[in-house]
Amino acid sequence: MRRAVADAAVAAPTTPGPRRWASILARPWLLAFLPVNAATAAFSLSLQLLILGAHGSVIQWALASTVYNGALIVSSIAWGYLADRYPLRRRFLLINYLGFAGIYVALVFLTSFSDLILLYTVVGVLTPAGVSASNLLILEQFSETERPTAYASFQEISILGTILGGVVGFFWLEAHEVLRPLLYVLAAFALASAAVVWVGVRDSARAPPSSESLPAATGILSRLRHAVAFRATMPFFTPLPQFQHGMVRRAWHRLRVEARQELPLIFASMFLFSLTANLFNTSYTFYLAAVGISFAGIFLVNVSNSVAQAIAFPFSSRLSTRRGTDRLVRASSLLRAVGYLIVVAFTFDGLFGGSVAFGANVATYGILGAAIALYATASSLVLFRTLHERDAGSMLGLNSALGGAAAIAGAFLSGVLSFYGSYRLTFLVSAVGLLASLPMWAAADAAYIRRRMGTVLPPAVG
Repeated sequence: MRRAVADAAVAAPTTPGPRRWASILARPWLLAFLPVNAATAAFSLSLQLLILGAHGSVIQWALASTVYNGALIVSSIAWGYLADRYPLRRRFLLINYLGFAGIYVALVFLTSFSDLILLYTVVGVLTPAGVSASNLLILEQFSETERPTAYASFQEISILGTILGGVVGFFWLEAHEVLRPLLYVLAAFALASAAVVWVGVRDSARAPPSSESLPAATGILSRLRHAVAFRATMPFFTPLPQFQHGMVRRAWHRLRVEARQELPLIFASMFLFSLTANLFNTSYTFYLAAVGISFAGIFLVNVSNSVAQAIAFPFSSRLSTRRGTDRLVRASSLLRAVGYLIVVAFTFDGLFGGSVAFGANVATYGILGAAIALYATASSLVLFRTLHERDAGSMLGLNSALGGAAAIAGAFLSGVLSFYGSYRLTFLVSAVGLLASLPMWAAADAAYIRRRMGTVLPPAVG
């Protein structure tokens, strides 16, 4: 009953209704994002397969991913600043896509692991240029009523590009069985996107004032310029207690009170999701190769994930409305945790080995793809609902900083656990960590109900 009253007390968030793939293009120039997403999706997988082909290990990929994520975070701040100062969206996209094409060609002639880390770090430096520019183009060149359709089209094109990249990689390896020349194809994809940007994209006449900005407008990466590292206090905590008698007791009481508030619980839950996703994904390709799945088959396993996302994404808003965002975020997290546990079962050769491993992983990785599509929509709605009447910029910056930290920590821990332990241990830790977020989401839901009902927790003493 309290749940129903609380939901009735707040207007439902505005989300796009059921969409048809026939209405995918809100502007023709959005097609520029199709080939580049195909290139980037196939590139990440190709890079892992290059390490495997050179008899490298998962810890080498974990190191490369850790350095890449670090570069991504630092460069996001710089590109976000430049995007605010110079409204050169078209040039930023061209820098990004032409840079990708050059890096892909350079990797064909890769001779050492240190060269791979260097080039992958440059990818991390260039990526935020395109992310911030593409999101800001949508913000500036679409009216407020058009933006939901534009963002949905952008998401759909990105998913289709990911599918295209996987399919191209699969058929290439089936026909040629040589990986490195595939990078020429990926460079051609990036050049195709650059050509569409050159012909079809024009910079906006003026950047919109900050009052027109939407919470999701500039994307997670470009919002890192608001990172909490540049702030002296945590924005949702009360001032620190003074250094005096009883300070430790008051600090402990305050921590217990703050831990029951809605926003810290949401941030902690989302951090665990990102951490466990990176923990699982960093080692997954190397596990697939270890159980005997071919490089072409690994591409196909990844295609199943993208196809499942494409199927689930159009239904995510409807499910959020019918089932409730809080229930959907917990259900999708549970579904993904179950998927991790199923993969743990696959590591027992007596149960899933040989040819069975391929089909089983295609099905399971598809389930994980559907789960993340549902989670992405539901968790975003929960977060934006909580940011109402708050300092949204700093809160989103904090969430972005936590997501970056989770990516770095997840990649590093995955390499250590898989190399010095086992893939089974890595996937089990991923499942347990994600299951630990479920009571946090439930507590955040309870805090939301208290807030909507007007019931507040007692303030911390001191």
